Amino acid sequence: MKAPPLTCDSHFHIFGPYDRFPLDAGKRYDPPPALVPQYLEMADALGIQRMVVVQASVSGTDNAVTIDAVRQFGLHRARGVAVIDAGFSDAAFNTMHDQGIRGVRFNIATGGGTPEEQLAGIAKRIAPLGWHIQVYADGDKLEEIAPVLAKLPVDVVIDHCGGVMSELGTDHPQFQALLRLLDGGNAWIKTCSYRVSSAGKPWADTGANVQALVKVAPERCVWGTDWPHPQMDPCPDAGEQLGLFLQWVPDAATQHRVLVDNPALLYGF
Repeated sequence: MKAPPLTCDSHFHIFGPYDRFPLDAGKRYDPPPALVPQYLEMADALGIQRMVVVQASVSGTDNAVTIDAVRQFGLHRARGVAVIDAGFSDAAFNTMHDQGIRGVRFNIATGGGTPEEQLAGIAKRIAPLGWHIQVYADGDKLEEIAPVLAKLPVDVVIDHCGGVMSELGTDHPQFQALLRLLDGGNAWIKTCSYRVSSAGKPWADTGANVQALVKVAPERCVWGTDWPHPQMDPCPDAGEQLGLFLQWVPDAATQHRVLVDNPALLYGF
């Protein structure tokens, strides 16, 4: 199934080539190389025309691989989300902005990212740039920190359907906390959903989660492939995941909003 024109893949990673962009010494897994030409082959097949490269935790705070990928894709269609810490200067932020960076990722779920205790301080520093905070956390942790996220002076983008496993159901306190966060007005959600599947392949049990999120906040949902699907075995197929999303959200206007309009606003296309 082809995506609508100007569809944006709002979440994927580039790994390598490792002779130029080695992984961080503190990495927690060893992904095989996943290069720009390989990504473009997949994106062209699906009709994806815009893209947001997310710095993976295994690359640490050296964002060269992400910035180089954005350069290769071109600023006319690509943006990046960085991993930083409090040691980065304001001048570095300005340079990264010119290179297409538009957010800072906090990976609380698997570690290796920006320390959680730096949330408020970094949010205050990036606010003048119009950047957002991106958070990857499990559902129980997200429920715990939701009040903190709601008070940040920037937009907050939540990864992977908020980490609430599908078997818990949409009435579970974790999912309800996610909905309240979305209702607060500064939160966005990435509807890439297979990581919250309780049933596994073909990961179709996550449809109720996606539908509930799109119903509550259609103006603040975006979608991504999570290519190359690190640490997933079996590995999802991006085209199948797109097909599931289009089935779960059959209204063409809403599809266009999530896949095209919302990411254009969030990432500045």
